[in-house]
Amino acid sequence: MKKRWVMVAVLACMLGACSNHSQQATKHAQKVTIMLDWYPNAVHSFLYVAKEKGYFKAQGLDVSIKMPSDTNDPLKLAAANRIDIALSYQPQVLIARDENIPVQSFGTVVRHTLNRVMVPASSGIRSPKDLAGKTVGYSSIPLEEAVVRTMVKADGGDPDKVKTVDVGYDLIPALTARKTDAIVGGFVNHEQLLLEKEGVPVRAFNPAKYGVPDYAELVFIANENKLKQQPDIFKKFLAAAEKGQQYVKKHPEKALAILLKHEDASSPLDKNVETKSLHILLPLMSEKNKTIADQDLKKWQDVSDWLYQTKITKTHVNAAKAFVHLENK
Repeated sequence: MKKRWVMVAVLACMLGACSNHSQQATKHAQKVTIMLDWYPNAVHSFLYVAKEKGYFKAQGLDVSIKMPSDTNDPLKLAAANRIDIALSYQPQVLIARDENIPVQSFGTVVRHTLNRVMVPASSGIRSPKDLAGKTVGYSSIPLEEAVVRTMVKADGGDPDKVKTVDVGYDLIPALTARKTDAIVGGFVNHEQLLLEKEGVPVRAFNPAKYGVPDYAELVFIANENKLKQQPDIFKKFLAAAEKGQQYVKKHPEKALAILLKHEDASSPLDKNVETKSLHILLPLMSEKNKTIADQDLKKWQDVSDWLYQTKITKTHVNAAKAFVHLENK
């Protein structure tokens, strides 16, 4: 009987020690805050997987995932060191650097543009040149006007005959209510799917096929000085994020189940839409022999050249300084 109580006591002590060790590990983990580009959706699945599966924790990181109140917040807050990491867009990083905002990209999430010019499938608009004389709604970003003009010109149309109107976040209502003939700024994995769900099938034109560089839609960014001073934090983050993305590729349904547990109450998710979205996203988020840490200098250069040519940037931004390869440091 005594031996039994001794065994129980030893086991309790061991369990207590394990518990204390776990608490100590969490206590000493490096706190890291990442802000999404938008509300949680399929593209963010790998982050929630990395958190739930303990991939961040295994790297010694205690990662907090936040949602922005405005789409401009992530980049600004990262630049000001009020958050550690943000999800942003490749052109926006170059535009920010043109304005001397000290941010750099340190990883690529979506390697190709998701932005599309969309028109009702029933319309007579068969290619971008047909937008001449039509009205295109965009979401408050001058970059999107430049996208439309470039596409129309590349397709042999007259960009000066295209009327653009700022519809804010109301891209879908603008098209469904026929307030505009087309929209730009909607994503192939989101707005297009929602429009089809509402019974409004669309014809979608990919800017990359009409003169606009095939920019990376989503990238990881951080304050430039912080990236120089604390590179190990970001290397560890990328390692965990890559592991999360590999899990998503192998187990998309399980990954979506994890994501859906974190949907924002103000922006509920449709499981069917997010399932289709992830199916579209996965091939656009990966390339053979490349990880999330890999970035393409030529792509950065092409986007920088285009932004300068279209007068979106005042200076010809040095593309090589807009991003950093942490794995080579």
